[in-house]
Amino acid sequence: MTFTLYPAVDIRGGRAVRLTQGRADAETVYDEDPVAVAVGFAQAGAEWLHVVDLDAAFEGEPRNRHVIADIVKATGIPVQASGGIRSMRDLDDAVEFGASRVVIGTMALEEPAFVAAAVSEHAARVAVGLDAQGTTLKARGWTTESGDLFQALRRFTLMGVQRFVFTDISRDGMLTGPNVERLREVAGATVARVTASGGVSSLDDLRTLREAHDRVDAAIVGKALYAGHFTLGEALEAVGP
Repeated sequence: MTFTLYPAVDIRGGRAVRLTQGRADAETVYDEDPVAVAVGFAQAGAEWLHVVDLDAAFEGEPRNRHVIADIVKATGIPVQASGGIRSMRDLDDAVEFGASRVVIGTMALEEPAFVAAAVSEHAARVAVGLDAQGTTLKARGWTTESGDLFQALRRFTLMGVQRFVFTDISRDGMLTGPNVERLREVAGATVARVTASGGVSSLDDLRTLREAHDRVDAAIVGKALYAGHFTLGEALEAVGP
């Protein structure tokens, strides 16, 4: 199985940042230029990028979508875009700006019918982000509770969602290791592919994720890269080919 790493480029106020447990008040700025960060990842061998518009996620106003186009143009590699997809127009815009895949989070949980329409229109370009504290899903930048993780998995699997991005909020940005047990439960509850997110701190964590489940075929890596726990080249070597 090919295992794909998605270096994360989280954008807030036009800068590349990282949050701790998704908290807006726990921000670390890593670079003033997210495009330069993306180019660095591409030059190091990344085959995909995970780009998050944090302004849109917190405020519902897409301010950084044009950066997707800049990143795609500068790197030439596919972008998975996330953050603030609240309407079909937002989804269409993200695709038009160059996103190869778009992750729907809050709207999936608050208006599930939107996912059915999105899948009908964009098929495999659509993924659903399931961000959970325990088995409770969180929406609107992780500020509100929004149902049960496994009920949502069943619902969206029946709608034909082909990929889920699962984040254990308690591990995100904490460098404490991924919740592999919960990840396996998620993968076992769907026929879709699953991308792991949150908690990666070491190359061994990545090796563990690669072997976690047949349907877990990707991982998003953020803070561990920015904090220098390993390089992207080392990470790619650890999980491939």
